[in-house]
Amino acid sequence: MSGSIKIKTIRNKQIKTNHVHKEMEMQTKINKRLFALLALSIFISSCNDKHFFDEFQSTGSSWKQDDIKKFTFQQTDTISSYDMFINIRNNSSYPFGNIYLIAKVFAPDGKAQVDTLQYQMANPDGTLLGNGFTDTKESKLWFRENYRFKKAGVYTIELEHAIRKVGDSVGVSELEGVTDIGFRIEKK
Repeated sequence: MSGSIKIKTIRNKQIKTNHVHKEMEMQTKINKRLFALLALSIFISSCNDKHFFDEFQSTGSSWKQDDIKKFTFQQTDTISSYDMFINIRNNSSYPFGNIYLIAKVFAPDGKAQVDTLQYQMANPDGTLLGNGFTDTKESKLWFRENYRFKKAGVYTIELEHAIRKVGDSVGVSELEGVTDIGFRIEKK
């Protein structure tokens, strides 16, 4: 009798061990599939056909007048249309309701197009425009719409601020509250 109890006990342990082993294999397969699905979804979500170029450069806590931000990229497509944006991150230290910028686009042949731009950065009550939940806001500002690059090659965009106080002929040497300047190009 005791021999048959031992055999049943050993068999029960084997069955339990086999059952636990099969459950672990099944869980491993499920985990691998979930990981593959997660990796695939991250890859797909990170692929944005519209996105062509997107870069930010830090200014620290203020943007100095002589700190010209340069964005360089290679363009081979001279057929499609693109939208271009200037991105500005600023915080509650920004003292103005608007911003003036000088933007230069250098084509591969060295020719430059220069624009003086003005954008509203705050409401009349002083609250900052842009996206963000803290006191730092990010503004995506239109620069060029439906733009076609005429030549393939390397392009450089230069951005500098041109802020001055009312009545002053000299510009503000340090623009407080601007933390980052960015440039973004999206394919239409």
